[in-house]
Parts: sequence; C-alpha cells; structure tokens
Amino acid sequence: MEIFADLHVHIGRSENNKPIKITAAKSLNFANIAKECYERKGIDVVSVIDCASPYVIQDIEDFLSTGEAYELEEGGIIYKNKVCIILGAEIETSEKNEDGKTGSAHNLCYFPKLEDIKAFSKEMSTHIKNITLSTQRADISGYDLIDIVEKYNGYLVPAHVFTPFKSYYGNCTKRLERIFKEKYKRIFAIELGLSSDTHLADTISELGNKNFLTNSDAHSLPKIAREYNELEVQDINFKEVFKAIKGEEGRRIIANYGLDPKLGKYNRSYCEDCERQIETEPPAIICDKCGSNKHITMGVYDRIVMIKDQESKSPKNRPVYNYQYPLQFIPGVGPKVIDKLLEAYGTEMTVLNKITKDDIESVVGEKLSEVINLARKGDLHIKVGGGGEYGKIEK
Repeated sequence: MEIFADLHVHIGRSENNKPIKITAAKSLNFANIAKECYERKGIDVVSVIDCASPYVIQDIEDFLSTGEAYELEEGGIIYKNKVCIILGAEIETSEKNEDGKTGSAHNLCYFPKLEDIKAFSKEMSTHIKNITLSTQRADISGYDLIDIVEKYNGYLVPAHVFTPFKSYYGNCTKRLERIFKEKYKRIFAIELGLSSDTHLADTISELGNKNFLTNSDAHSLPKIAREYNELEVQDINFKEVFKAIKGEEGRRIIANYGLDPKLGKYNRSYCEDCERQIETEPPAIICDKCGSNKHITMGVYDRIVMIKDQESKSPKNRPVYNYQYPLQFIPGVGPKVIDKLLEAYGTEMTVLNKITKDDIESVVGEKLSEVINLARKGDLHIKVGGGGEYGKIEK
C-alpha cells in the first residue's frame, strides 16, 4: 500500500495552555494535529516531534483515554483507524566544528511506544534544563544522543541538515561522519529541510547511501504537509514506516514531495547590515554592496556549494523528488477555495495527487484550475528566499 507521511510537526501549546514550542501556533496541539491530518490533509502518518515534554505526554494519555485512538503493537498510535501518529522528540545537541568553535544541531528522535518516549524524556531531563519545552539544547553531542535514543528502541535522523542555524552541515561540520565517527553507519536517513532538495544534497558523497526525508517542520496547522514523503508499506505502523525509510523487505520511499528550495527562507546568503540578499555567485560570504563579511547569514545553497565534494550524483535507488506547492501557497487560492475543493474531494492529498485537472476545474473554474495544476507540478515562478524571509510564488 502507498501512504503519505509527514514526520516533523510541532506542538505550540499543550491542552492546558502550557507553552511547548514558543514560535508555533497555540492551536497546534496533539489532538488538533491528528484531526487536521484525518479531516483535511489526508496524511496517513504524522510524527509529533515534541512528545518528550511531560505536558505533551499527559495530553497523549488523555487522548488515548477518549477511545478514538490506541497504541499499536508494532508501534505508533492509530487515530480513528486511519492516521498513525509516531511519537518523536527534536533535540538540540552541542557540536564542535572544524575550527574548535561550538555549534548546535537538531536531531529527530522517533519512538514506537509511549513508554519508550517516557523513559527517554526522563533520561534527557538530566541533560536538558527545561524538558517541558520543545527543541531545547542538551549538554551532549549527536554522537552520545544516538546511543540514548536506541537504548529506548528509537531511531535518530539528523534534522534539516543544511539550515544555517541549528544543523549539522549548516554550522557544525562539513561531514557528518566527523561527528558520528564509527556510529555514522547507524544513520540511515537525513531530513533535507525546506531550503534544499535531492539534487543539492547529492553533491555530498557521504550521503550517497543515506535516504532522504522531506517533512513540513510545521509550526501551524495549515503548514502540515507542505513537504511530505510517499512510502510503500504493507501496513500503517511504526515498524512498517521505518522499514520503508530504511528500504527493507520491499518497503521503500517512493517519492519525496517538497517545495522548490528557492522558496526556503535561507536559500541564499543575506547581509544583515544591508537587509538584502547577496547577489554574487555562490558561495556568497561577502556582501556585494557594503563589502562586509561580519553579519552574513549564509544561505543553504551557498553553504552546499562551499562544502560539496562532487557534482550532483544520485544512486540508482534514490526516490524521485517532486516539486509541489500546497494549496495555501498558491496565489488566488484562499480559504474559501480550499474549503470548496476539500468539500468536493475530501483531503488536500487527494487534490494534489489523485484527481485530474478537469476535476479541479469543475469546482474552481478554468483559470484557477490551471494555476493549481501548475502548482501540483511545481511549475510556478518563484522569488528567491533568504535571510529568514521565505521566497514567494509570483502571480
């Protein structure tokens, strides 16, 4: 069976209004994420990545008590017999870069059972000052974290590995193997992040035998599934999902669906003094206007050009990367249009992947259906993002 999975969604507030991810929407809680995936998005598997917070653990226990969801023997929580929720945690680790300076990187940690993440949370509370908040900095490196994650039956995936802040390639290292050393072989996948894609990542040879994930890193309900993965599995549960991610026993990642990296808010280098993108050829490390190199936020594209060791070369089994834009991103497609489409066809995954242009036209008319169809294929014009500002789809 073919399923859609978004394995990086945050919680803004707990059910009793306790802050979890400060920068995320208050409406983004465990129950609402499950409902959004079930009712509107059409996402079959979602990972909530703040489940190590004791406040979220309490919400999960309350959620299970409603009878609408239950834990699966093979891992995960199934909601209304349709959506599988994988319990996860995003942990920030401290890393020494090549110059001896300290950088920080984010790690996605996935666990099969509630009891596993409870135990993980308890141990990590000895390494993190405030375990109730999302993505807090631990006093350990990724080299140490992977052992703790696996101790509780989990898997570690380096998160948004190229972003200029809080990522391995972004500000910690030119090579992941330098950080993880002999444990690098236990890293079977990395998350690309919104400002990179398969073509860019495959310019780094050490990633040739790693699988790529495309996830939303959603900080609001509408942003769920702005990037996602299509998987081939035999059932919907934790065990099957990770067989697919690892490419085991015929399970596999069929395709990655993501934004064009130019839409990412850190695609090109940006001068903080001039408040503008640097327009020179990558890697841009000096502002072409003021000549400064002191307050430059390096773009993902620029960083990859700097550290790559080959021209882009994908292994034969690399899944296709499909550029695609969510309905919310499309010019002229507002909430009313989205509601009409979902009323007619059920979920956003259906609208984006399973119906024809004529089907769309029957609901929204010829002109708008043409734009939506181009967005489904990633064929719209883009103004490049950088310096913390997302790129824009031009009308």
